[in-house]
Amino acid sequence: MAAPRAYWKGTLKLSLVSCPVALYPASTTVEKTRFHMINRETGNRLKQQMVDAETGDIVEGDQKGRGYEVSKGKYVEIEKDELEAVQIESNHTIDIDAFVPEGEIDKRYLDHPYYIRPDGKAGIDAFAVIRDAMKDQDRVALARIVLTNREHVIAIEPLDKGMLGTTLRYPYEVRDADDYFDDIKSPKVTKDMIELAGHILESKAAHFDPSKFKDEYETALKALVRRKAAGKPIKAAEREEKPSNVVSLMDALKQSLKDRKGGARRSTARRPASHRRAAKKAHRSSARRRKAG
Repeated sequence: MAAPRAYWKGTLKLSLVSCPVALYPASTTVEKTRFHMINRETGNRLKQQMVDAETGDIVEGDQKGRGYEVSKGKYVEIEKDELEAVQIESNHTIDIDAFVPEGEIDKRYLDHPYYIRPDGKAGIDAFAVIRDAMKDQDRVALARIVLTNREHVIAIEPLDKGMLGTTLRYPYEVRDADDYFDDIKSPKVTKDMIELAGHILESKAAHFDPSKFKDEYETALKALVRRKAAGKPIKAAEREEKPSNVVSLMDALKQSLKDRKGGARRSTARRPASHRRAAKKAHRSSARRRKAG
């Protein structure tokens, strides 16, 4: 299958080693259910128009421009060719600045993921050398790239036969956690409570498997649209009532662990009838073979 149209093309550069590469968005929202604004009376779709905030007049395409607010209500206009004049090397080059251990990258800085692959046959060897060197040393490359007229820091790591590039947020884009966590109290939690919670965690232990992620809201939206289009009535979902009684934390932990253990026993005890029949059949066959021998 041919690769989709590249989002960005340029050169991946490590010192004097370079190769042409192409970037492709690694995520998509195409499958999401989308709604359009419509006119209730005609059923026609509405379109948005740009309006002058002071005069209320509709502004046509050739009248639109970019402006930076230097003071309240005062803007300096920036032309497109002036923006293009801000030429920096990373406009067409991913220049690797450093290699860092993957575990040191704060997840709050992760932004948008991109697949990176060689662009054409030229430079495939250089691409493979850079990729495999990162694999061997378990390192992630930090580089700079310009996307949509903005320079970004991008973290690059090996992924299968290609690479994964993830743009990173700048420090001024990440809010300080202390603003949200500083006033959280530190209650005294008993060792018994922590051990009980630990047992519950162990009972829910699993491996990361995104194929098990189910977007229940998206599924419900699609069902709603199908029912509405078919002229069927729409029923509001019944909200679960919040428990009014106050349960102690210790009691809640004990009950949670008890429910988990009970569920595990039930799932083990209630094996499908077909499995039980197959097990009995295998047992009889084994017995006959022993008797015959």
